[in-house]
Amino acid sequence: MFDRITVDPKIMQGKACIRGMRITVSLVVNLVAHGMSNQEIIESYPDLEPADIEQALLYASALANEEFHAFSLPAA
Repeated sequence: MFDRITVDPKIMQGKACIRGMRITVSLVVNLVAHGMSNQEIIESYPDLEPADIEQALLYASALANEEFHAFSLPAA
């Protein structure tokens, strides 16, 4: 369902990130909320793809709607 969203305790303290990069879902959502267009975001973060932005917004929406619950990671 969210194949571009990764959670790894070793990356960004386990925050939801885009494809294992150090770009968090919360950063992407915050940029959109502050009026940046997808093109502006991609220009600022060239490793991102349009589908990454879309999925970050869908992920945030699912969390806000309580449709998706953070999953447990195995203990290290």
